[in-house]
Amino acid sequence: MATKVARRTQAERTEATTAALVEAARELFARDGYDATSLDAVAARAGVTKGAVYHHFDGKRQLFEAVFSREVERMVAPLAAAYGRKKDPWDAFGAACRAFLDECLDPGYQRIVLLDAAAAIGWEQIRHLESPLLELMEVAIARAADAGRIAKRRPGPLAHFLYGALCETAMIVARSDDQKTAHREAVTEIGRVLGGLAST
Repeated sequence: MATKVARRTQAERTEATTAALVEAARELFARDGYDATSLDAVAARAGVTKGAVYHHFDGKRQLFEAVFSREVERMVAPLAAAYGRKKDPWDAFGAACRAFLDECLDPGYQRIVLLDAAAAIGWEQIRHLESPLLELMEVAIARAADAGRIAKRRPGPLAHFLYGALCETAMIVARSDDQKTAHREAVTEIGRVLGGLAST
């Protein structure tokens, strides 16, 4: 019994330390960017030694991947909430797309996911870590097709097409000098595209 308690306590400590490191790294990556953030700074912010960082992560890249993954996980809730507020499956899909663009206005998300990730971890790893969002899109597209709201199709190609468009649009907004206008235009255009795909 004592051994089980000790193991559980050790697991809890490990989880707490990992969470503290990811939280600290998120703050620093969002504020200073990937290149300017050191593991020494992350350790100091988390209140642990640099050795503790290396005990849980191979290096800065792996730590960034953990932060990136958490950003993807965080994105799921507002998208699901927006989707759930609409009864029509294609309207729900459009609401989730607009919610995605809204969430991409967060400065920290912009810096980590839209601006720094390509250089920090590369396109292939980005797409691997973002797969939960793509899978949600495929499910939503399949539901809309089954309901006759869009033409019958295999959902994967359209999901990749629209997700790529959304990500590119979000990156353009993040780099714009007038994000408010760029975002409004982006939301309008995605509405037009989705409207064009809808069955009449």
